[in-house]
Amino acid sequence: MIKKLFPHLGKYRTYAILAPIMIICEVTLEVIIPRIMASIVDIGVAGKDTGYIIKMGALMIFMALASLLFGALAARFASVAATGFAKNIRKSLFYKIQDFSFENLDKFSTASLVTRLTTDVTNTQMTLMMMLRMMIRAPIMLVMAIIMAVSLNARLVAVFLIAVPVLGITFVFIGRKAFPRFQILLKKYDRLNLVVQECLIGIRIVKAFVRGEYEYEKFSDIADQLRKTQLEAERVVIWVMPVMQIAIYSCILATVWFGGNLIITGDMLTGELMGFLNYVTQILISLMMISMVFVMLVISKASVSRVIEVLDEKPGIIDENCNKELEVPDGSVIFKNVSFGYGGKDSNLVLENINLEIKSGETVGIIGGTGSAKTTLVQLIPRLYDVTSGCVMVGGIDVQEYSLEHLRNSVAMVLQKNLLFSGTIKDNLKWGDKNATDEEIINACKAAQAHDFITSFPDGYDTMLGQGGVNLSGGQKQRLCIARALLKKPKIIILDDSTSAVDTATDQKLREALKTCLKGTTVIIIAQRIASVMDADMIVVMDDGKINAAGNHEELLSSNEIYREVYESQQKGVVEHVGA
Repeated sequence: MIKKLFPHLGKYRTYAILAPIMIICEVTLEVIIPRIMASIVDIGVAGKDTGYIIKMGALMIFMALASLLFGALAARFASVAATGFAKNIRKSLFYKIQDFSFENLDKFSTASLVTRLTTDVTNTQMTLMMMLRMMIRAPIMLVMAIIMAVSLNARLVAVFLIAVPVLGITFVFIGRKAFPRFQILLKKYDRLNLVVQECLIGIRIVKAFVRGEYEYEKFSDIADQLRKTQLEAERVVIWVMPVMQIAIYSCILATVWFGGNLIITGDMLTGELMGFLNYVTQILISLMMISMVFVMLVISKASVSRVIEVLDEKPGIIDENCNKELEVPDGSVIFKNVSFGYGGKDSNLVLENINLEIKSGETVGIIGGTGSAKTTLVQLIPRLYDVTSGCVMVGGIDVQEYSLEHLRNSVAMVLQKNLLFSGTIKDNLKWGDKNATDEEIINACKAAQAHDFITSFPDGYDTMLGQGGVNLSGGQKQRLCIARALLKKPKIIILDDSTSAVDTATDQKLREALKTCLKGTTVIIIAQRIASVMDADMIVVMDDGKINAAGNHEELLSSNEIYREVYESQQKGVVEHVGA
């Protein structure tokens, strides 16, 4: 899995190569130092050769300082490589998510994607740093220290021949037990992020319904679940360190015991035993580092797999085989035998056998009860979803023939959920056209009935908006979103219940202004109020994912029972309101 992510090193590959080189130099010096120390004891001290002691002591100090320098450089190079690696992965993940269709986004929850971009990438970053440092340092030190130990006394090295296999078997057993538990742990992180995200986004609703205590209990519950899951996962890996310590102390005791006997018999010098003990320490430290890397790999394996899962996900909608130069000629829309089911499933169709023709420049209203698939129908036009069967044509051409850029630049949507971004009002409006002039922005806002309330703010169009436009009312956000869509100068504009938060008088003014500024543009209005669509060239009545009827206001009023019932119930409400 790590191999799949290595290309993300990019320009930081040089640092990733330099770090191991520095580590090799550092380890080489560290391994030589105990041998020099042994010679100082056995030759200099034993022979009372002060000059030899000073010369070799100076050499030891020089090698220690050089080792320190190489270690510092290795740490820096590894840090630069790992942080750059994480940056590139996050960028690749973010870009990949931008290419996702709604179908892909439905598969990965927002909270899960946030966890993958943060916690999982951080774990992956730490894994690379450990690999560049400990996974290079530990094996090299282990091998070199064993070679030096063998050169001092081959018989004592047999102590490790028992410890290493025991440690290897223990690590494999722990790894197999721990990995699935860490997978579950990361899913709990997803759930925690979801709970926090929902609470923060809906904090006004929470306060309005006095549900703070409920949200607190819900958060406490998932936080406690996360704690228990983390304990379950770490309960396995915590055995690594005790096993390592038992092995270390056992090896040291065995070395001292057998080494002492060898000194008594004259088969080993005191300096050699001191050097050998240093190599024992280096070998055991190497094993300790390997155990730490092992634990980190177990933890990060679940994170790496989740990162790769996103990177390997194929976008549900691609335009590789389209005509990149093909422009949308006009705003006509045709649905031919269109059926649609989420996930492309024929067994659970949301839309079924839709046949509808909308001429360019027409205004079309769509009404229907909740769950009648009105929004789903219009989302097929800019290919936010692809049809399960049949085809959707825009400008007389199948939408799949266009590039997504050209198609979506020709279709403006004002969705049910009005989303604005942090920044100024002008910045948000320029999402429609980044090159729009101030005059064009003002004209669009006047048409959307937004200019007056914008100019009432002290900073006007330079007023800063909070995240999601929290310092605006629902009606104000809707009108800004409509203005943003108008700046796009689309061939088709879709207003998905986008005037539900404005009063009927403002709604009337808005529709009159749109008729003036959207001449030649196909307008599709999804609405709950009959008054919002009664002047449309055609009104489509949706019912349970099918077209129940289509016609103008007078035709439907006289021939369609669903439309008549909705109209009469709304008119009755208006009359009662006026009477009151």
